[in-house]
Amino acid sequence: MENVAIFESPGKGRGLKATKEFWAGDVIFAEPSVAAVVFDSLADRICHSCFRRQEKLQKCGQCKFAHYCDRTCQRAGWAEHKLECSAIKTHGKAPNENIRLGARILWRLDKDGSMMSDTQMVTLEELEDHIADMPEDDLKDFKVDIHNFLDYWPRSSKQHSIDDTFHIFGVINCNGFTVSDQRGLQAVGVGLFPNLCMVNHNCWPNCTVILNHGNQSAVNTMFHSQRRIELRSLSKIEGGDELTVSYVDFLNMTEERQRLLKTQYFFDCTCEHCKDHVKDDLKMGGLEVDGVKPTEEQVKEATDYCFEMMDKMEKARLNGNYHEVVKISKDCLEKTEPVLADTHIYQLRMWSTLSEVQAYLQLFDDAADNSRKMVEGYMKLYHPNNAALGMAAMRSGVTHWQAGEIEIGHGMVCRAYAILMVTHGPMHPITKDLEAMRMQTEMELRMFKQNQYVYHSMREAALKNKPMTMMHEPRNMEEGIKNLYHRRK
Repeated sequence: MENVAIFESPGKGRGLKATKEFWAGDVIFAEPSVAAVVFDSLADRICHSCFRRQEKLQKCGQCKFAHYCDRTCQRAGWAEHKLECSAIKTHGKAPNENIRLGARILWRLDKDGSMMSDTQMVTLEELEDHIADMPEDDLKDFKVDIHNFLDYWPRSSKQHSIDDTFHIFGVINCNGFTVSDQRGLQAVGVGLFPNLCMVNHNCWPNCTVILNHGNQSAVNTMFHSQRRIELRSLSKIEGGDELTVSYVDFLNMTEERQRLLKTQYFFDCTCEHCKDHVKDDLKMGGLEVDGVKPTEEQVKEATDYCFEMMDKMEKARLNGNYHEVVKISKDCLEKTEPVLADTHIYQLRMWSTLSEVQAYLQLFDDAADNSRKMVEGYMKLYHPNNAALGMAAMRSGVTHWQAGEIEIGHGMVCRAYAILMVTHGPMHPITKDLEAMRMQTEMELRMFKQNQYVYHSMREAALKNKPMTMMHEPRNMEEGIKNLYHRRK
């Protein structure tokens, strides 16, 4: 942690600043979690030690709740699970993820004290809990968790005061960080990282956070490395500059970002992008053709219609009626594309979901066209090194490859690779996947330029053997762009 220092950030309280110069992609600091747990909904599909998604997991023979890849992972996770295992058996069932995380944190505090490592810059007692700022309804739910926790907490463990328990749960509520699976494509759990809690928000940040799963699968434990987050720089940072990350998605309008930050994190953002409503005009704008823009009334009508259709589309997706999703989206876009700008956020969400569903249905030509529109819109709105932009470009690159558009596909994969080298680093599994894609598409592009007929013949034969795909079942339209910090729904 010699690269950073705590300081008083004007209008924000304490924050972290750089003590040296950094360039895009540099790791400013790495930090292991105090504790982390798998989400309730994924408890039987995600390894409770390494947080990897596996087809077949082994169940803990004692509590029957925790699941592991194999005995190596079970041994690696036993230090965290030991007391939890006994508590679940005694209680009769596993409590929710917030209670499990709170218990793991308190057991860790009892074992190691307030300063759990040499690199920890702040104690958990010093972190804000914002309990006094909670609305009445949220406070009622919060107290239910506390009541259930007290039923769950073993009498054989050290007993903590109600104030201390409230504080830990308050810290989890506003500082819990989502833990992703091994590919970084889905949030599967939540953990607490004290030093990261000191990094303040900015809607246009100079840093991003990525989870490094480490290595806990080697048979010999001497080769294990800790699960940790990495704070990585998105652009050049001068010594003395404040380090910031974004707690919410910049694709939201300023008013919506402000609402989310106030209700979830209890502060008003005063960054330049909020004060000046930067890019709000693009996010709700109309399409300009030859210098002529649609009227405000036309834009509003198209916006309202698009919003209504997105709701219908989401219901059809939840029911697994993907052909209906395509029909609704196409009918909507036929009416809105001539009116709304290519940066209009509702239209971008429509293109995103539609392209993913079309790829799943193997309608690759249409999926490629819509994914390209999505990426082009994102490029006008997001920071050039935004991880969501990189992931969208990756998906579009694969979709263009599937459609046989090798030139555009290779370009998209290269763009995604350049972004993820900054946001994820060269050793992250998804960056390695992208590197393999980049090498493959580069080889195919050379072949395509030499002889298109031979290329298409070989490609058709290769597809029959083993296609390069990333087609999973389409998810919620918002799921691909997650908030950094876990919030209880």
